[in-house]
Amino acid sequence: MMDVCLFGVGLIGRVHAGNLARHPKVRLRYIVDPNREAAAKVAAATGAEIADTETVMNDPAVKMVFIASATRTHADLAMAAAAKGKAIFCEKPIDLDLKRTDECLAAVAKAGVPFQIGFNRRFDPSFRALKERLDGGEIGAVEQVIITSRDPEPETEEALAGGGGVFREMTIHDFDMARNMLGEEPVELFATGSSLVAPQYSKLGDYDTAMFILRTASGRQCHINNSVRAAYGYDQRIEVHGADGMLQAGNRLPTSVETYGGKGISRDKPYYFFVERYAESYAAEIDHFITCVETGSSPAVTASDGRKAMILCEAALASARSGRFEPVKL
Repeated sequence: MMDVCLFGVGLIGRVHAGNLARHPKVRLRYIVDPNREAAAKVAAATGAEIADTETVMNDPAVKMVFIASATRTHADLAMAAAAKGKAIFCEKPIDLDLKRTDECLAAVAKAGVPFQIGFNRRFDPSFRALKERLDGGEIGAVEQVIITSRDPEPETEEALAGGGGVFREMTIHDFDMARNMLGEEPVELFATGSSLVAPQYSKLGDYDTAMFILRTASGRQCHINNSVRAAYGYDQRIEVHGADGMLQAGNRLPTSVETYGGKGISRDKPYYFFVERYAESYAAEIDHFITCVETGSSPAVTASDGRKAMILCEAALASARSGRFEPVKL
């Protein structure tokens, strides 16, 4: 049983903590978080020990680190872990600055340690099945990909101010899925953004409503639409149109029960947010990474995938802020 450390016990950190504590091949040895109260709660629930970064990095028994702390800490922690020969699982983005991202990737490559980026949607059972059937040729050559990704409610101003903005924190997942489904790298990207939902987005120079068009060299297209408001729940759908048909992965519902009556037909709303909707994918990505470290195989989602998605984020910001309604060449 390998010892591991978790950095950060915010919302996603707590999800990872639970999955690590339940995993049969690892022991969640340490938790590191400046919020001692939050760390104590997770430590009590998982049996982990609260520690500091230096202790973790200098403990040779710790074979893996899971980085779910504030975005600004990701690169520093990843480089410190790489220098100590520890395998790294890192939530996206690696850093908000592309140059800093490249410095981190170079350090990881030099150390030769496994690195997996937290693009959990690749491990969602429905999205994964869609990708497998797509790769199997079920609908022929890809022509269009349509991704809908809408949060149920806006973030607070405090949370927004501490992050990297909607494109880097939210749309980055959709850009990764676009790359995955298109099967080719985009060469052009157009983005348009608005502030229609909550004033804090406009106040911070961000967008709460956005649309994106991506095009590959062969002409394949992807449309992504984002919103931070969906009155009916967490809206996560993918559609791929090909030469011989279409594949769709719809929203996940708590139950499949439907009511039929004189006033109409009703069913459950989608799961409310990502913790419920993507519970299986979070467990699956952790299991995949642990298996890769155990067997010496390469993770399916690498630091390079994180970098390429970040390039799309930066291009989208440039396109949206230009106000010229012109695509950015990649």
